[in-house]
Amino acid sequence: MVPLLADIRLLTCPSITLSIILKLASYTFITTPQRSQLMSKIHSTNTKPELALRKALWKTGFRYRLHVPFLQCKPDIVFNKYKVIVFVDGDFWHGYQWAVKKPTIKANREYWIKKIERNMERDIENTNSLSSKGFTVLRFWEHEIKKDLPRCVDTIITALRATKILEK
Repeated sequence: MVPLLADIRLLTCPSITLSIILKLASYTFITTPQRSQLMSKIHSTNTKPELALRKALWKTGFRYRLHVPFLQCKPDIVFNKYKVIVFVDGDFWHGYQWAVKKPTIKANREYWIKKIERNMERDIENTNSLSSKGFTVLRFWEHEIKKDLPRCVDTIITALRATKILEK
């Protein structure tokens, strides 16, 4: 097997020790070409549910910013003027019905469980951090947006109007 360019750089870098290389190697796993192709099509921004929600919100006349870096996170939709932040959480990536789905993970079980549980922890940390800074944080599961988009839009509009009323 021919080493990747990144592997060669790691081996020739004087500040990289053998223990660091071994630690990095423990996090990698070999995947099939089909799995790699599927995973390459997954995006963290501009997902179909996110685009549908943004389009519906735009039609209401409220304007927003996208993926603005706040603290340690990048919310999907930011209404800075109203101090309202919206996240669109993917069902798999953010652990929807995790107690039910966790036992069904078969491939690379240890990796995926650790990754998804860390995502769930980070979601809680980010929500708490942003709330403590005075933001109203709204989170929607992707299936909620797909199933009942008007309800999600109404929830956001209600939050936007509530923050404007509180300012007066």
